[in-house]
Amino acid sequence: MALSVVVVLEDRKRLEALRQKLAAQDPPPLAVVAIGNGETELASVERLDPAAGRRQRQKTMMRWLLPFGFLAGFTFTQITDLHTFSALGPWAEPLIGGLLGLGSGWMGSFAAAASVTSEEDDRIRILRNRLQEGNWLLLIDPAPGSEPPWGLIQQSRPKAVVRLGES
Repeated sequence: MALSVVVVLEDRKRLEALRQKLAAQDPPPLAVVAIGNGETELASVERLDPAAGRRQRQKTMMRWLLPFGFLAGFTFTQITDLHTFSALGPWAEPLIGGLLGLGSGWMGSFAAAASVTSEEDDRIRILRNRLQEGNWLLLIDPAPGSEPPWGLIQQSRPKAVVRLGES
């Protein structure tokens, strides 16, 4: 695991110079992605897409909420004296209750994933604003077990360096 960083640069010349210096490093970074006008679009970089993070949180929540929702619906139907689906038979009624609980867990996973924002989402919003101001972004994923090349980054005189966390 290595710390990913995004370097915010004012002009394309600095971006190209830093990209060439990074390519000449030993070991080279896993990924060096330039983002800006004429380069990679921000929407195509999954690491900088808040919707991708939200989808990942939703899938994680779904793994927990679906089985518990089914169990809760099944149990609730068994312990209450409500016979809403009694026409379906004694075994189908708790099964329908479980399926309704499963659906509730599925909807809950969407609500929970949308309501939670991570610290990284705020950093991505800042990067989007910098890009709209006409700056260039350079996403650097160092090789496993190595640090970002801080010396090279500082030599390029960046406007900002944003840490994204472990990749």
